[in-house]
Amino acid sequence: MARMSTALLTDRYELTMVEAALRDGTAHRPCVFEVFARRLPGARRFGVVAGTGRLLELLREFRFGDEQLRFLRDERVVDAATLDHLAGYRFRGTIIGYAEGELYFPDSPVLTVLGTFADAVLLETLVLSVLNHDSAVATAAARMSIAAGPRPLAEMGSRRAGERSAVAAARAAYIAGFSSTSNLEAGRTWGVPTMGTAAHAWTLLHDTEEEAFRAQVSTLGAGTTLLVDTYDIERGVETAVRVAGPDLGGVRLDSGDLPVLAARVRAQLDSLGATGTRITVTSDLDEYALAALASAPVDAYGVGTSVVTGSGSPTAGMVFKLVARQAPSGEWIPVAKASAEKATHGGRKRAVRELKGGTAVAEVLAVGEDARLPEGRPLQVDLVVDGEPVAGFAGAEGVRRARAHHAEVRRELPLSALGLSRSDPAVPTRYV
Repeated sequence: MARMSTALLTDRYELTMVEAALRDGTAHRPCVFEVFARRLPGARRFGVVAGTGRLLELLREFRFGDEQLRFLRDERVVDAATLDHLAGYRFRGTIIGYAEGELYFPDSPVLTVLGTFADAVLLETLVLSVLNHDSAVATAAARMSIAAGPRPLAEMGSRRAGERSAVAAARAAYIAGFSSTSNLEAGRTWGVPTMGTAAHAWTLLHDTEEEAFRAQVSTLGAGTTLLVDTYDIERGVETAVRVAGPDLGGVRLDSGDLPVLAARVRAQLDSLGATGTRITVTSDLDEYALAALASAPVDAYGVGTSVVTGSGSPTAGMVFKLVARQAPSGEWIPVAKASAEKATHGGRKRAVRELKGGTAVAEVLAVGEDARLPEGRPLQVDLVVDGEPVAGFAGAEGVRRARAHHAEVRRELPLSALGLSRSDPAVPTRYV
């Protein structure tokens, strides 16, 4: 089965710019585009790069087939000469960037695209739609992971997102510290561990709560988790232990004053001999609610709406800007916007993270083709070389790699980065 082209996951003006560039002779001028965020949304203290592996897979399918070319011709989007150019298009340039799972700060060159203008400019919308969404989710997920501490987090927000966005969100949350997802497609495609048992509808289906619990235990075993707040929680807990015995795996609370209820349920479970039964809480949790539950006798969390929507910051605010172009002489010319509040820094950037005693103290950017980098941990890696994606970033392998990288680099954060309140970036950006 042929895979779907991603070439029209773009904005019209990218194609009209290519048409004009083909006409005036600038289409094949070598250029450098960079992806970065001017600031961290929500005055957060760090960001997390996610979506890179997805982007590389989508880039493989960025081809204009007969169907796409027919649409562009019928809608008179571009002229015949541009259609001929697009018919043979594939990205032939080079992309370097921060490894997926890496931390970023304002102006960090998260992605650098090197190629001709006509090759590179077409990627703007695809790049930003993937990185802005996935990085927003990953950043929120990382904050929640910090707030949750060692307690496992399950992502369960598929019903609060678009059907494909839900899969991407589950992937991003797992990279940033969640332990599992309820989304089966994320499990199939990306290797994210899946979880799930029953909703309130299961209890309501049966004549009594006890019948529902018995049927669930009969099917899934005593190690299952029973949802005990459909009716009366105290009675639900008593029924759950009576049905499954003291080896009941867990109970879930999905409503009410969770810190107070968790304490009551823990005491009740212990009094019934179910001292090993775990308590999972859900119900519109975010990083602040998780922090408030830190001292409660809770064993695991399920987070939905908040994580898949970026917990109040649904986009990472990244932009895709031309920062350098090559003159006929071969010299690289820095270019930059001077717009009020949207000014950019011209010239290609190379980035390292300055560390002291293993703790990040600065994001250092060297500007220009011949700029010399100071000492520090290099942040940019090859992602695409001469049009070919580098192995190791795509598929389930890439997700495992990104998750491990995120866990490693998060240990570099200073203590100030772990706070949840609005603040300046925890690590300053410095140009050299």
